[in-house]
Parts: sequence; C-alpha cells; structure tokens
Amino acid sequence: MKAARKAARQEQRKSRRPRRNHSPAFKAKVPFAAIKGEKTLAELAHYYDLHPNQITTWRMQLLEGAAGVFGSEKVSDEPAVDVKTLHAKIGELTLANGFFGRRARQGRSVVERKAMIDRSHTLPVKRQAKELGISRGSVYYLPRPVSSEDLAIMCRIDALHLAIPFAGSRMMRDFLRQEDITIGRCHVASLIKKMAIEAVYRRPSTSKPAPGHKIYPYLLRKLPIVKPNQVSATDISYIPMVSGFVYLVAIVDWFSREVLSHRISIALEADFCVEALEEALARYGRPEIFNTDQGSQFTSQAFTGVLRREGIAISMDGRGAWRDNVVVERLWRSVKYEEVYLHAYACVSEARSSIGRYLGFYNARRPHSSLGGRTPDQTYFDNLPQAVAA
Repeated sequence: MKAARKAARQEQRKSRRPRRNHSPAFKAKVPFAAIKGEKTLAELAHYYDLHPNQITTWRMQLLEGAAGVFGSEKVSDEPAVDVKTLHAKIGELTLANGFFGRRARQGRSVVERKAMIDRSHTLPVKRQAKELGISRGSVYYLPRPVSSEDLAIMCRIDALHLAIPFAGSRMMRDFLRQEDITIGRCHVASLIKKMAIEAVYRRPSTSKPAPGHKIYPYLLRKLPIVKPNQVSATDISYIPMVSGFVYLVAIVDWFSREVLSHRISIALEADFCVEALEEALARYGRPEIFNTDQGSQFTSQAFTGVLRREGIAISMDGRGAWRDNVVVERLWRSVKYEEVYLHAYACVSEARSSIGRYLGFYNARRPHSSLGGRTPDQTYFDNLPQAVAA
C-alpha cells in the first residue's frame, strides 16, 4: 500500500507543471496588451497561458511605475551615521520586519499578496509565501480560463439580475434550476462575485469599505432635481461577450438622463472610471452634486480627488439601496435589453463601437416616457441657461 502511494506521489510530481520564470520583456508585453484593451482578460489569459489576476497585477504595476520613466526626485545626501545609531536602527528594523509580516496580510486580498511574490529575490519563495500568509502551492497555481458553460450561465444570471435584482445566490440557483440548469449555490455565488453584482435589498451596514477609503453621506434624499448639471451619477455594469466579458461605466445627468460619457474596460479598476469622469467634466461642465455607489473604484482617492478638486459635493448610496441610484440602474436595463442581449460581441473593439453607437442613439433619438416623450439631448440642452447653451 505504501509503495502504491509513493508511486502515485512520484507520478503526480512528474505531471506537475514546471516552475516558470518570465522574462522582463514578456512581463512588459502582457500588461501593454491589457492596457490596449482589445482583448478580454479571459482571452489574454488563454493566449499567454497566465491567470487573469496575474495580468491585472502586472497592468497595475506598469501603470504605477510609468512615472519612473521620466525620472525621480533628487534625494539629498544624508549625514553619516555612527555605530551606536546604526545598532539602534538595526533593532528598529527587526521590529519593523516582524510588523511587516503581520501588516502585509491586513487589508489585502490573496491575489494582491500573491502579486508581492518576487521570484528573483534572494529570499526563497517559500519564506515569502509564509511572510505573506498564503499557501506556497497557490503561488504555482495553474490557471483555467472561464469555460463556455460558465459564460453562458453568467449571461443568464445577468438577465435574471435585471429582472429580479433582489435574488441572492440561493434564489438565483433555484431560478436557474427551473430552466433545467443544474448548478450549486456556491458556484452561483462565485460567478456573481466575478460579475461584480450583488443582490439588492435593505440590510444592516455590515460591509466594510476599501481600507483608507472615505464613505460620503447620501445627499439626494427628498432633494428636488429640477435642472441639468444639478446632479450627475455613475455606476459600473457587466457586459457579456462571446468569449469573456468587459465592464461598462457611464456618467449620467440625473435630470435629463443624458449619458455624458462612458468607458469600457477589461478590468475593474479606478482608471477607466476617472477617464469617464474627466471627459464628462470637460464636455458638459461641473455638476453641483455627484452621486455614486460605495464601490472601491468610486471611493478611491483617484476618483474622489477629481471631484474635490472641482469643488463638487460627493454623494454615495446606502449599502444595497438600488433606489438611491435608480437613474443609472434604469439605463443599464435599456442598454442590456436594447443593445447587449441583441448582439454577441466577438471582441472588445466591437463591443466598444457598438455600445458607443447605441448610447449616441439613446441620447439623440430614443424618446423617454419619463421625459414626456422627449430625448435626453432635447431635455438637457433645452433646459440649460442661455449663456451656457450658447
């Protein structure tokens, strides 16, 4: 029996994937492809044989390190340190290293901690994994792309979520089973998390914001919204494709339903939200209030810093309170049923151009019953002050 187990372990070791050390050129090429945004993360992961989280991590590192290309600030030389001071400093660093081992695990996801592993460092990978509080085996995890079956289920979950936004993983599983889709609750929950959606209902405030991100109060309750540029709002939505998926962010004028700007991204990061915000401010001017949900993209310093710089009051929805941002939620329903579900986007560029055309139609030609049969363009520009409209 022992011999059989030993032989099985040896066979398993032989079948394991050998450890890979990617060249710097390869590490630069992959995030450049991700920044270009012509392929989804699933397509890039399959093409380069990497995990999507690894591509996302390299993309963030490339963007964060881009400023270093143009040089760094000159640091003045410090005076020499005597031996006694040096010994005291060594004691401080010993304590700091122990503190780092604990702090590195706080406020960071497993993916973020895995990204901190440096295979070229003199410190062994096993020790690095231990200090970061992750399994050494997870460092060598072999990624698997999203299967076509899961993509089909995610498309159906997306449609059901629009129709029954209060359905959680248990109820969603039961709805899928009514359609002869055999799936477990945990599988449904993992797909919902990957899609960045959640059931909508009132609940205690048990969710914690991203570490260091400030949550602002909701300012629109009982506020009469009577003119353009009084309140703007934004949100992010999941967009299914033939292979993989992308995310869409839109900035909307609350009064007129005008879509002021939008962006499509293959990753859920703050940069494409900030780009949409900057474009909306440049093209349509500064609103009095800007409303978002409590997503980490909108509570980030990069996003709220732009609003504070422009002197715009920041408003944020309550947790699970979809009615607090109902205008954008209603836009998603129109975009999904009138555009996304009628097309099977083959690539990111096709999704970007097709959704862009639809939003142009939405603003200029599509009448809205809530606007008395008028279009968002008519409602927005006809109600602007004459000086601004001119």
